[in-house]
Amino acid sequence: MKTRTRAVYQDGVLRPLNKLNLRQGEEVEIEITNAVRRTKGIIKIDPELGKEIAESDELSSLES
Repeated sequence: MKTRTRAVYQDGVLRPLNKLNLRQGEEVEIEITNAVRRTKGIIKIDPELGKEIAESDELSSLES
């Protein structure tokens, strides 16, 4: 079975945003894709500023 879903990393655990059709304890393989990489080229800014924004907890749009 192959499926794609979004997840949030919180407290050391990836939490899927959708219900997954998995049995309890089932092992899966995951591939991590960062949203920043998917949007490459949409906004033109200085690369150093982009890196600072991407790595900053203060500037993150994710809840902490």
